[in-house]
Amino acid sequence: MTTTLPSFAPFPEAPWRDRIVPNEWEICISTWLALTEAYLSLSEKDLLRHIKQDESITSFQSTFVKEVAASGSNILGASKTATSLLRQSFLFSSRLLRLSSTPSQLLSWQFLSDFTRAHGKKNAAQLVQLACQKPAAEASLQAIKKSLIQSLDSGIKGDMTILEMHLKRLNHLIHTSPHVADFFLVGSDFLDGLVTCFRVMNPPLRKTIITTTYLCLIGLTEGDSPKYSMLADQLYSLKAAAEAHKATIHHVNDSMVAELVTVTPILKQVQNRLEHSDAGITRIRPVITALEGYRKPGTGTRPKRLIKRKVDKGKNIMTEDDQLGEMRVHRMSQISQIQDLFPELGSGFVSQLLDEYGDNTEQVIAHLLEDSLPSHLAKADRTRELSPERTRKKSHDMAPRSTPPQVPIRHNAFDDDELDQLTVDTSKLHFGKRNPGRTTDDILNDRSSAPKMAAILSALSAFDADDDERDDTYDAVDAGFIVDDGHPEVAEDQKRKDANEETLFRAYQANPKSFERDAATRRSDARNRLKQESGMTDEAIEGWAVMLSRAPHQMKQLEAKYSAFSGGQRTLESTAWRAPANQESDGEPGGSSQRGSNDRGRGRGRGRGRGGGRGGNAAGPAGEKETENARKHKEANKGSRANHNRRDQRARKMARGGFPG
Repeated sequence: MTTTLPSFAPFPEAPWRDRIVPNEWEICISTWLALTEAYLSLSEKDLLRHIKQDESITSFQSTFVKEVAASGSNILGASKTATSLLRQSFLFSSRLLRLSSTPSQLLSWQFLSDFTRAHGKKNAAQLVQLACQKPAAEASLQAIKKSLIQSLDSGIKGDMTILEMHLKRLNHLIHTSPHVADFFLVGSDFLDGLVTCFRVMNPPLRKTIITTTYLCLIGLTEGDSPKYSMLADQLYSLKAAAEAHKATIHHVNDSMVAELVTVTPILKQVQNRLEHSDAGITRIRPVITALEGYRKPGTGTRPKRLIKRKVDKGKNIMTEDDQLGEMRVHRMSQISQIQDLFPELGSGFVSQLLDEYGDNTEQVIAHLLEDSLPSHLAKADRTRELSPERTRKKSHDMAPRSTPPQVPIRHNAFDDDELDQLTVDTSKLHFGKRNPGRTTDDILNDRSSAPKMAAILSALSAFDADDDERDDTYDAVDAGFIVDDGHPEVAEDQKRKDANEETLFRAYQANPKSFERDAATRRSDARNRLKQESGMTDEAIEGWAVMLSRAPHQMKQLEAKYSAFSGGQRTLESTAWRAPANQESDGEPGGSSQRGSNDRGRGRGRGRGRGGGRGGNAAGPAGEKETENARKHKEANKGSRANHNRRDQRARKMARGGFPG
């Protein structure tokens, strides 16, 4: 009686996997694992029968390998069941590929590429090499080769995205199987298509084409029987393509050959493998040399790979010598600390003191200051130095000594308090706020901790409202200058300098020629008198005049400083108008003509000083000739003023019905 096993469920794609909860996913993994192990336990005859009857076997293997190759083995999870499923699936696929009648779906180039990518070249190389030699696999490879050649020759007219995707997927199979590399390079159509399609300015596609070409060429040198003769033909074809591209208008470095020999180690790899093989290299050597000439300048050498070296961090097991070394460093620090205070002491004597007082630096310093050393230390040589080879004597029968203090003991204001002595009342300790539920209103309404009225009044009584702070506005530093009231000699020196400067300035104003630099001027009486008054030499006097002539602003400062006007005004002139003393009181001719003619008067008078003896005053006594003439003259000249005969204008206004205001 034959047994029938359940069918496989296809491995879900990413959108469906995201909808499966972890518990259900673990159940699926366990179910696939159980079915895989069950099919592996069948005999070859029963397995072939199940394959013919149930297509889910090949469907699960192809979908499983495709998803693992695309997304990695992490999609299965980190459980032991997932690891077992990956291993059992590899064994099951290997058994199916070794069957005499392998399903055609498993011999397609897609499944073989995904199988090598999912399980690696090391595990899948032999199986893929064996499967690719079967007729169904060769038919699939022939179909994809023909399709790729057409797409490569079409260039930008074809679908660049699908072409790039197929080449990337096929590269895994070419990298694993030398037979596939040989298959695609048979004839020159595929390589010529790669060279032609490289002209398309598509950087991702160009990178994929370079990878495919490199894998195909290097694949000819691998396997049990490398195809060096075919490799030589392909290299000659590349050389011819590079020369043809060089003859065109395109840039010589924009060809596929230049990019191939620059970014890939194809020439170096081929040369190394030829040297380690028995085949002759006389035919290929000139081609390699010629292709080296197409390498792009500046990018021929690859950067050295940095080798991370292990750094010794000193984290080994501590030995007795290391402990002695640390003790020696600590002892030297103590010795240097004591020698800073007592530089006349030698290091050997200080080390002897530290041994005497148990490495306590404070005690050693105290005894040295008090001069209370023991007799055997007081008589010892205080200048004795410590030998550099001195080491502590090893003694295994002595009791272990305590570790010497590495840092000084620090003290603060809270030493020996309740918390330090652990005698504090536990009711005073709390985590966080003492009363978390207490609000601001509760704190303000609580008057238990508020100060008493008596305390407030006593504080106010001690406050003196009249005790203002000292006003330092006009201090020397704040005012921006310095007053040397406390240095009389400085003030006297400044007065002397001002007196000399005034003397020189007065002499310069009186006679600038007395500052000329010639022998006659220096022998003159004015120069001798100036030297006696200022106490300066001829050179200093002449230099002062030169500097003054070069600084016009200094001349203005000296004029303002030593001018004759002291700022005081002895008399105050009156600005009120007064009649001249010779003016007669009763209408003398020319009396009114002088009104407003005072030099310091406020105004010019009504007649604006035009009287000049021409007539009397318009406000004079009626009936007089001068008065009548003045009044006529006044009325006659009103039209030339700004009012333009105000009397006539008022009459016109009243005639129109206006009323006086």
